[in-house]
Amino acid sequence: MTSLLTVVSAHFQLQYPPPRGDFVEDDEPTFCDGYANSVANRTTFPTSGGFISINSEHPSWTLGGILATVQNPANFAAFQDGKGNFQQFLPFFSTTGEGSFCVDVDLAKSGISGIQNGANVTLQFVFDGGDGQLYQCADVTLADNFTIATSISCKNATDAAATPVSTSVAPRATSTSPSSSGSGSAAGPSSTNNSAMRNAAMGVSGAAGLLGAMIALL
Repeated sequence: MTSLLTVVSAHFQLQYPPPRGDFVEDDEPTFCDGYANSVANRTTFPTSGGFISINSEHPSWTLGGILATVQNPANFAAFQDGKGNFQQFLPFFSTTGEGSFCVDVDLAKSGISGIQNGANVTLQFVFDGGDGQLYQCADVTLADNFTIATSISCKNATDAAATPVSTSVAPRATSTSPSSSGSGSAAGPSSTNNSAMRNAAMGVSGAAGLLGAMIALL
């Protein structure tokens, strides 16, 4: 456990949807930024047509997201399916640049069982800037007809390309159906610049190093 919780010199902050609690820099290398048993600010999130946004303090980094359909997930095991695969709603991708970053998320197309109108789910974001894995969570209630307010910004600070992160160990994404891990069903481009940045992560395969670190924490 100690070896996994490496010293991190920079961080990231989840901007939208709102995180479980106030950002705690020292706890970010742990499950849900240290909020293991805290579902106090559940917000409404669209089943389709949503987006997530973060602020990165790293010049280059990798991001992905896993999802739990249990009411109060308190550990990484809650984000796995019945076969022990992490349920990926945001397949891993890498990019460069500090500042704001936004990407489209369509949970209805993730292939994860339990994604439906009215479901309470938790999104956990897995971030790696090269000096250790960081985690933040958002607890949401899904709504088919919900539209994110226009006052919530979705923008990218740079024109850097976003590149899929693919390994032979991680689940594979396909163009027609989700993999056994529950990763996205729509295949994405090998890279993209700012004009398509928000769609960069749709259909990207998972990163074995990041998933391996989570498995070690189970």
